[in-house]
Amino acid sequence: MCGGTRDLENLLLKQDINTMNVDQFLALLEANPHQTLSIVLPNGETIAPHFHITEVGHLAKNFMDCGGTLRKTESCLLQTWVHSDVDHRLETSKLANILRIAGDVLPSLDLPVEIEHEAGVVSQYPVLSGSSDGQTLTLATGAKHTACLAMDVCCTPGGGCC
Repeated sequence: MCGGTRDLENLLLKQDINTMNVDQFLALLEANPHQTLSIVLPNGETIAPHFHITEVGHLAKNFMDCGGTLRKTESCLLQTWVHSDVDHRLETSKLANILRIAGDVLPSLDLPVEIEHEAGVVSQYPVLSGSSDGQTLTLATGAKHTACLAMDVCCTPGGGCC
């Protein structure tokens, strides 16, 4: 579907602007020390409170869009894992320390932060914001979407789509 090119471009730009970067994420964790973490998925469900962060990664994707333009995206990926140890709780201070230790893996603190979680399928969710009630820091995540990045080339009137 080729309609709404400008709206789609604005959505993609807005998604990038609203995603918290590593520097902002660390500042949020450090401003709320020793609090438990809660991660809310875009559908309103919460990741089980006994989740672990099993990986801190630098994800780089180099690709060519359908219009022939070479592109690259990068992010800091925090992989969650829910195990049977239901008494486990990850605190903000510990996650901040894990991120500091993983600093050599991350080429920049400007990378957007994403949560990788498996609930039927493995999905990645951009971290949009965080709020605290004094005991728990709740992280709000957003949805990622696919899109044609070359609509001006591929989806021109009479040109058809990919």
